[in-house]
Amino acid sequence: MSARRDRISRAWLWWGVGLLAAGIALGAGLLLPGADPTVVDLWWDGVLAGTPDGLALWVSLFMDAAGGGRIATLWLPLAVVAVLLVARRPWGAGYFVVASLASAGVVQILKHVLGRARPEDILVTVDVGSFPSGHVANAATLTLALWIILPRRWVAALAACWIALMAFSRTYVSAHWLTDTIGGALIGAAVALLIAVAFARGLTVERRAGRGGRGGAARR
Repeated sequence: MSARRDRISRAWLWWGVGLLAAGIALGAGLLLPGADPTVVDLWWDGVLAGTPDGLALWVSLFMDAAGGGRIATLWLPLAVVAVLLVARRPWGAGYFVVASLASAGVVQILKHVLGRARPEDILVTVDVGSFPSGHVANAATLTLALWIILPRRWVAALAACWIALMAFSRTYVSAHWLTDTIGGALIGAAVALLIAVAFARGLTVERRAGRGGRGGAARR
């Protein structure tokens, strides 16, 4: 089991390093003369051209509230941590907290260093810097962390859908360029994977204990 855990940890490490490097490279590329906004950003902006309204607007406003502020950075993580502690997964709870805080910290550093200007006609309240999207980074970190704690297909599907919907919503309300959301997803996922390496031993023990408990219940 130790060998398998080591293989998984190495995979998390290399994937995390690769995704983080890709996200930082994307942000650094925007500093090149004439590179901002990119062709991809302008194309997507054209696809979404028009006055936002209807269901897409309401969904985007909901995602804005759910993916940022105290809901996403305080209440949601606390709720998940509480559930994990009740489920006797202290390593998972600790990992979730550290990953959430680390993701927010990395995002704020990059926002201030890169200082990318946001699109015009923003429909929601925003903070400093456009790259990377904090909402998408937070969505990627939290959902990927949940999948690492509870590696189920439905968790992976939920994570993919939530990240994609968050990315769409941030561009729909003109809070971000498309490349901001791509960068946010890369960096958020990278943080979740890299922090998981430090918690790999405890997370593995808790997953094994969970499987053992379900197996024992089934035998009874």
